[in-house]
This record gives sequence, structure tokens and C-alpha cells, in this order.
Amino acid sequence: MADSAETVKKTVETAKATVEKTAAQAEKLQAGAAKAFREGVDKSIAGVAELNAEGKKNLEALVASATAAQKGAETLSAASLAYGKKSWEDGVAAAQSLAAARSVQELIELQTSWAKSAAETYLSEVSRMTDVFTASVKDSFKPINERVTASVEKFQAAR
Repeated sequence: MADSAETVKKTVETAKATVEKTAAQAEKLQAGAAKAFREGVDKSIAGVAELNAEGKKNLEALVASATAAQKGAETLSAASLAYGKKSWEDGVAAAQSLAAARSVQELIELQTSWAKSAAETYLSEVSRMTDVFTASVKDSFKPINERVTASVEKFQAAR
């Protein structure tokens, strides 16, 4: 019977040691899982924060682009209005000088001179407006191009 008691005692001690060892392993496993979960959540939060920052930069680029486009449209509108006003005034002045012509020859010379001047002014104005339009488009796309370039560089660096 003493042997039985000794066997039971050893079995209990072995079971106790096994439970303690298993508990220690379970604590290690739980600590490792908690750490991995915390790191995963931290990475996810950092990723979301980075996406928000990129989204904000993209929105700012769109606003800057729209602002540049609006300025270009205002410049073109003002230039068009000024040209229209000057063209009208020049036309009225030409009509008055044509009405004051003393001969058909003088009338033809005045009309030819006015037509040449009007065509040159028109071509000059079209050229100037084309330059303004081109600059406006370039300025409008600049912020967007910068964001695309930054994004491409970021993606390439992440590869």
C-alpha cells in the first residue's frame, strides 16, 4: 500500500508539473498572440493614417488644380472681353472714317487698311490667348502630375 501511495504521490507531482509547464506555455503563447495582434493593429492604424494623409494631399492637389483652371478661365474671359471691346471700338472708328471718305479710292484704301489691321490684331490676340490657355492647362495639371509622380515613386520604393 505504501507503494500505491508513493505511486499516487508521484503521479500527482508529475501531473502538477505538466499542468504548470502547460500553463507557462499557454501564457507564452497568449503573450505572443497578444503582441502579434497589437503589432497588426498598429500596422493597420498606421496604414489607414497614411492613406488618409495621401487622400488629403490628393484632395489638396485637386483644389489647387481647380483654382489654377479657374484663374486661367478668368484671364481668358477678361482678355476676350477686352479684345471684344477694343474690336468694337476699332470697328466704330473705322466706320466713321469710311463714312468720311471723299472718294471711292480713299474708301477702298481705308477699308483695306482697317481690314489688315483687324486681321493682324485678331491673329495676335489668338496667339496670345493660345499662350494663356496653354499656360493655364499646364498650371492646372501641375499639382495633379506632382501627386501622380509622388505616388509612383512611393509605390516603386515599396516594391
